[in-house]
Amino acid sequence: MRKFKGILVGILASVLLLVLAGCGNSQAKNTVTVGSQGSDLEIWEHIAKSKQAKDAGLNIKVKEITDGTQLNQATTQGQVDVNAFQSWAYYKAYNRENPKGKLAALGTTYLEPLGIYSKKFKKVSDIKDGSTIAIANNPANTSRGLELLQSAGLIKLKKNFGALGNVKDIASNPKHLKFKEIDDTTGPRVLNDVDVVLISNTVALDGGLHVLTDSIYHEKLDQSTRDNVNILATADKNKDNKTYKKLVKLYHNKDIQKYIKKKYYGTKIEVNKPLSYFDN
Repeated sequence: MRKFKGILVGILASVLLLVLAGCGNSQAKNTVTVGSQGSDLEIWEHIAKSKQAKDAGLNIKVKEITDGTQLNQATTQGQVDVNAFQSWAYYKAYNRENPKGKLAALGTTYLEPLGIYSKKFKKVSDIKDGSTIAIANNPANTSRGLELLQSAGLIKLKKNFGALGNVKDIASNPKHLKFKEIDDTTGPRVLNDVDVVLISNTVALDGGLHVLTDSIYHEKLDQSTRDNVNILATADKNKDNKTYKKLVKLYHNKDIQKYIKKKYYGTKIEVNKPLSYFDN
């Protein structure tokens, strides 16, 4: 009888170990490390703790990496599974410059308007001849800023202007504007030093600015700004990962969106589109 009990205990212990191992494998399979920065980091920290993430069976870990290039490299190298910080234009520019370490887009998230800010001028038409405009010094945001200045009627760009365009591609500059390239995270700090500054909304929010009320001009959501829509990205080899794709649906959950709209004052405009949106 004792021998039988010993065998039974052994069997039960083996079954328990198998169950625990299965639970561990399941949890590991559904664990996703999301790399981010700024307000996007805050959003994903909220999502990671949310009931919606738990209901989706996702164990989300959030990792902060403040440099965009380093964050993309960490993603392709597997230190981060998915990243949340970049626009479609930034993503395309990165892939062009890193053909051996490409990323894949998982889905769209939002448009965060780029704004034109000034402490000297109250509207675009007030900007004087010869004024200095500070623009971002990274390729994707440089071209984005120049397109915004064209939309505002301040300059005209060459017809073949693309995602990696720069000030050399300005075809007409009637106000003889001067351009100063800056690290785009320093925008709010240089507002007192230059006439006009182009500031992305993540940076603006960190600096206490609201693009919809404090800028003198900002982007609108339309076909001309679709390349500036933000995305979730992963390493190219993971493009079909079903667990990672769940993050896109989770981001667009109505309760998550209510939180984002309230916390960021409506400055992160939701864009829930298929990736084919960028091809039309």
